[in-house]
Amino acid sequence: MPPMLTAAPSFDVEKVLASIDTMAAQKPVAAQIVSVANSDDTSARELAQILGSDVALAGRVMKLANSAYFGMRGRVTSLQFAVTVVGFTTVRTMATVALTDLDDESRLPANFWRVSTSVGLAASTLAPRFGERPQDALCLGLLAPLGIALLHHDDPEGYAALTATERTTAARRAAEVRRYGIHALRLTAVALEQWGFPRSMVAPLTGVDDLGAEESALLRGALEVAARLATDDEPVPVERLTCGLLREDALPPVIDKVRAEAEELRLAMLGQ
Repeated sequence: MPPMLTAAPSFDVEKVLASIDTMAAQKPVAAQIVSVANSDDTSARELAQILGSDVALAGRVMKLANSAYFGMRGRVTSLQFAVTVVGFTTVRTMATVALTDLDDESRLPANFWRVSTSVGLAASTLAPRFGERPQDALCLGLLAPLGIALLHHDDPEGYAALTATERTTAARRAAEVRRYGIHALRLTAVALEQWGFPRSMVAPLTGVDDLGAEESALLRGALEVAARLATDDEPVPVERLTCGLLREDALPPVIDKVRAEAEELRLAMLGQ
């Protein structure tokens, strides 16, 4: 391992999360959506009214609602209908993307959104096999790499060297722990928990390293799909990653679907 990676920098999780909270003052609409979207008292109409105060974010929600993923191309003409189509969790996810500057690719590691949309689409496609809702799985997959962005933002040169050195997902997570005391997926879990996301979003991230944790099996399977699309490294047997709930012969059509649709989802999430 290169010397620059052996000594961990000063990394303060609370400081990193506090810096995101500071961003909320600059993006009050996104912050309000993150706060209220999970409330049982919030209606689609109310959420659409809040969302309408941020033209850029509202445009992204409209574009996503009209994307191929939701099968409503060209038929969603109002913001309230868009909120209903994509769901509250998806709106909250998009607000989190805006709040944490994930919509600015210039500040992200290379191929961040290619990985994020690949994990999201894979999780969504595989969700029924695990008894999960596709839209919830999509959001989990899209937000899972958030911790990567946070580590990169705090230590851009060091994290770039780390990712260049460690090619496999498992090796990279181990290197993150050595350098920062926490790996990226666990950091995502800490952030989502702090912002009040439901346990169903947090628990899969927390248990991702425990191959016996069935609640993390879907996420591990989706991460493996993304890894196979990104590298030519030796694949990890998906049966082992998913507690035997998924077989190898189920993956080829999922990989083909993700390869075909990830770019459109990336453009919709970024409003491009």
